[in-house]
Amino acid sequence: MGIQMIKPKDQASGQFDGGKIKEQKPIGFSGEGSIITRLGPLFYWAWGHSQEPAEIGFHPHQGFEIITYVIKGKAYHRDTLGTESAVEEGGAQLMQTGSGVQHAEALKEPTEAFQIWFEPHLSQAVKRAPVYSQYDANDFSLTDIDGVNIKRLLGNDSPMQTVTDAQMWDVFIPQGKVYTHSLSLDRSLASLAIRGDGTFVLGMTEPTHFSHQDFIIAQSEQAESVAIQAVDQDLRILLIEVPTEVDYPLYRKPR
Repeated sequence: MGIQMIKPKDQASGQFDGGKIKEQKPIGFSGEGSIITRLGPLFYWAWGHSQEPAEIGFHPHQGFEIITYVIKGKAYHRDTLGTESAVEEGGAQLMQTGSGVQHAEALKEPTEAFQIWFEPHLSQAVKRAPVYSQYDANDFSLTDIDGVNIKRLLGNDSPMQTVTDAQMWDVFIPQGKVYTHSLSLDRSLASLAIRGDGTFVLGMTEPTHFSHQDFIIAQSEQAESVAIQAVDQDLRILLIEVPTEVDYPLYRKPR
């Protein structure tokens, strides 16, 4: 328990379409080089960048709930449900893959996006029909607290909901400002600094300094507050909260 910081060199990496899409993976598949291969039901987290047109052909998914969140550019999607869509900057798509679906992805302009997999109870999930949902940037609520801008992407009052117990926020913290997050008992908070650097404090611990691209995990055996401060410049950080443990069996990633 406490704070764990994973530098980019200890995260996984990957690529698609001959290297046109490059990925940094805070949570990768086994064998990809990440020291973190899951966090509770948070199964996979990839941060993709492309500077030129690129494609990933049709491939299958089953059971998992998969979010694509676009930071910059546009992500194009086709699937065997008959969906053809384009997710624009600030928007997201959710594939609840259920009994199985195939999809293809394409990028036609410089694009930066996250793909994040959550794991529900798979033996139940595979009995459900697959569902595709899409959300524009203005579908998500924005809250301003003393200059800190909080975009709620998943959970509570967000329009995007998963069966898996998970919450997600995109937080912009101006230089010198602090964002405070309440972390409940037996919950884990995963944080990825996508712009800027700062400090991370769990409860009464000493500040932990982090930089752009660092992956920070906070876990506590009691309810604690997490304080994140932007230090030398503005900070943008993506936060995901999940239970540290779940009451159903989790898929064991092959070595």
